[in-house]
Amino acid sequence: MTSPADVPHLTPNQINALVVLMVEARRLTNVELKELAGFTLTGKDNTKLVDLGLVDTDRTHRPFAHELTEEGWRVARQLHTSVPPRQGGSTTRSLFVVLSNLHRSLDRLRVSHGDFFKQTEATAPAASEPRHEAPAPTAATTAAPAAAAPVSAAEVEALVRSAYRDLATAPGAWVGLADVRDRLADTDRAALDAALRAMVGREDVRIIPVANTKSLTARDRAAAVRIGNEDNHALAIGPA
Repeated sequence: MTSPADVPHLTPNQINALVVLMVEARRLTNVELKELAGFTLTGKDNTKLVDLGLVDTDRTHRPFAHELTEEGWRVARQLHTSVPPRQGGSTTRSLFVVLSNLHRSLDRLRVSHGDFFKQTEATAPAASEPRHEAPAPTAATTAAPAAAAPVSAAEVEALVRSAYRDLATAPGAWVGLADVRDRLADTDRAALDAALRAMVGREDVRIIPVANTKSLTARDRAAAVRIGNEDNHALAIGPA
């Protein structure tokens, strides 16, 4: 795997590929890459990005098609923290300036890169309608607790933070909401959702959708919390 510190070891073409795949937020063929950005992802550049686990390339038919992996999204989001490779010249350095300003703006607006760049279709449902069919209600989700004492919003938030500390490998690490819900299975779903929505306003909290929706399991989708007409799947709590 790579990290922002490893970016100088990527070629300008490899960095450009990561950025274009991020901003398009979809699978692109080499023909589309050529039309959009004037280059293709082939040979050593493609092999290195695939070997690093940053890009998934479909070679079952031509033209080859490429898509960022979850690790690729992570590295692309963090490119602004790296020093541009010297061989990139002014064009690559200018790209890093744009990425740095983009990151600062998205952080201020509390909008994830995946959400910002997500593709929308002309036939997509209205914002007021959910994009995914809601899971069928079950007895566990519809029946009120038999003798549960009222729990305050502050107490539910404390439970979330405690579950996060148990699950996270480090402060600020991403944890799936499905795992958080498993830890808080006895907590009322509506109260937990309300607490998560309130926590988005905290300086140290990030709750985001998973950009690569193909990686989501039915469990991930069922555990999502709806915030701003968006299904969100991952939680991070750490330094602001």
